[in-house]
Amino acid sequence: MNETMQLSLLRERFYRRERRSVSAAREFVRGAVADWGFGARLDDVLLCVSELATNALVHGVPPGRGYLVRLLLREEGRLMRVEVHDSGDGQPGVRDPDGESGRGLVIVAALADVWGVGERNPGKIVWCEFGQGSCSGVANSTASRTSASGSWERR
Repeated sequence: MNETMQLSLLRERFYRRERRSVSAAREFVRGAVADWGFGARLDDVLLCVSELATNALVHGVPPGRGYLVRLLLREEGRLMRVEVHDSGDGQPGVRDPDGESGRGLVIVAALADVWGVGERNPGKIVWCEFGQGSCSGVANSTASRTSASGSWERR
């Protein structure tokens, strides 16, 4: 079955630039994870959502704007993708854990199966994926950058 015919379940929610939005994003994702039967990965997914939403809030959302959390279920329910869209400048990356910032992405890299950064105008999409029953932190280096359309590939 080609990708255009493949069923892809999608949920998304927009959050304003306010502190309580991170906990609201976690609760939104908790509901989708429960509905989609990804309970075995719940803790990993929620921690990554917390980190990505916090990064968007602190570094990627200018005053008066917000961020979008998008969840996609693919590969007949075996793969869940979490995306956080923001309108801020900058390119996030894993940095020295002793530094001022970048530690959240160290956590995402350790827990998600793969993660990356895509372009959007304005801003960026920071995403991570979780396979049903897979080990956390596997194959993080296999991700390629996404395009503005959100397409993605594995090498």
